[in-house]
Amino acid sequence: MAASVKSMYAAGRVSLAITRQPSSAGGRRQHFDGCFVMWQLVPEMWLVELAVSGQQVVAGSDGRVAWRHTPWLGAHAARGGVRPLRRALQASFFTVQFINEKSTKRRVNKINYLIEYILAMKGLDPLTIAAVFSTAEHVGEKPIGGEECFALKLEVDPLMLLARSDGTAETIKHKMVGYFSPRSGLLVHLEDSLLIRTQTPGSQAMYWETNISSRIEDYRPVDGVMIAHSGRTTVDLVTFGVGLKADRVLMAQMEEVWTIEDVVFNVPGLSADYFIPPGEVQRM
Repeated sequence: MAASVKSMYAAGRVSLAITRQPSSAGGRRQHFDGCFVMWQLVPEMWLVELAVSGQQVVAGSDGRVAWRHTPWLGAHAARGGVRPLRRALQASFFTVQFINEKSTKRRVNKINYLIEYILAMKGLDPLTIAAVFSTAEHVGEKPIGGEECFALKLEVDPLMLLARSDGTAETIKHKMVGYFSPRSGLLVHLEDSLLIRTQTPGSQAMYWETNISSRIEDYRPVDGVMIAHSGRTTVDLVTFGVGLKADRVLMAQMEEVWTIEDVVFNVPGLSADYFIPPGEVQRM
């Protein structure tokens, strides 16, 4: 069945709880509900739309360039070239909620560098998962849900990190550890860690660390392919650097629960025309 899958559609719902400055007495917790849809044309064309609390974030790839459209920055190409599809736009919404509405455009741009890389991969696309972890290093076992799952670690190549950086933001490290069931071979847990250094002229360097822990559950067969239909994710955004009162400050925290309501393989009529980037990206 896997070899015959040429395209895919999925739709689901997401519930978010976001806390800004959770370590302080004035930390605020907000709840949001929303939905998402995903279209994919094998191997590298995809489009994901997420709508939460009146905000819509869209990301996609036409196989040559990856791009995203956010309410605060419009449409723009993603740094570092085309990436495998990961249903991760909740992180984009998490980022925009963290930014204070009165913040300057400079700060918005700094935080925006986190968006593309805060990626919580789901079990929605087993072919992509297998491809991504095909070069991973086995680093042991860990008990997950009563099973001794085997762990595979991936670290992003330094050249790719360099491609994701620019003059004001440097991606220092990005690694993922996937935990797979020894019985089924399916991904059941994912840990994702990203470290970025930001600095603008005349200011001290700041470091932003994003840690994601995602549980992938409720695998069910759809046309012979095992698809995860629910999951739970936590995201911590930590900063450290010169001038902070503490060594490490937890700036924001997100908890996400997602469910898949519909999955269709080999979507009739889906073509490359559906994945053409916005005009602003094409003109770049």
